Formats: sequence, structure tokens, C-alpha cells
Amino acid sequence: MSIQRISTSIPPLTPQWKYDVFLSFRGDDTRKAFTDHLYTALEHQGIITFRDDPELQKGKAISPELFAAIEESRFALIVLSQNYASSTWCLDDLVKILE
Repeated sequence: MSIQRISTSIPPLTPQWKYDVFLSFRGDDTRKAFTDHLYTALEHQGIITFRDDPELQKGKAISPELFAAIEESRFALIVLSQNYASSTWCLDDLVKILE
């Protein structure tokens, strides 16, 4: 009788993926609470996670680097919050994720 071990972790990245997960969230709503805890938990499990820079200026266009991070991520995790849909940045993220 053989015993099989089932892994619940995400398989290692392939060369095409720079990140395992891209976090899309409304910073004002969740950055200093839920999203920070989620990011820390993912990183603690060895899951390479992208989250945007808290110093990004509001009102500016989303940088090409942010869109590149979406394309270089294996999965996207969208943290819906009360004001997520009122943010043009969040909606732009969402459109890019769905492409």
C-alpha cells in the first residue's frame, strides 16, 4: 500500500511568470488592514505577490509597469471593497486582468 502526499501549495513559477499573484484592491479601503494581512500571509507561504506602491499619486494614469505586473502574474486576486468600483485605477486593473 503506497501513501500519496497531496500538496496544497502553488507549483513553482514557470519562466513566463514573475509573480504568482497580482493583488488588485482599493488602497484607501483595505491597504492598511485586510490587504496588508493577505499580502503578508501569501508571502509567508512563499507565494510571490505583487501589490502596488502606496506612494503612487492619485489621479495619475496607471503606469505601464503596473500593467506589465498584471501580465507577468499567474493569478489575479481582486479585493472588492465599498469603493473599489468608484476607482478608475481599480477598474482599469480589472479590465486588464480580464483581457
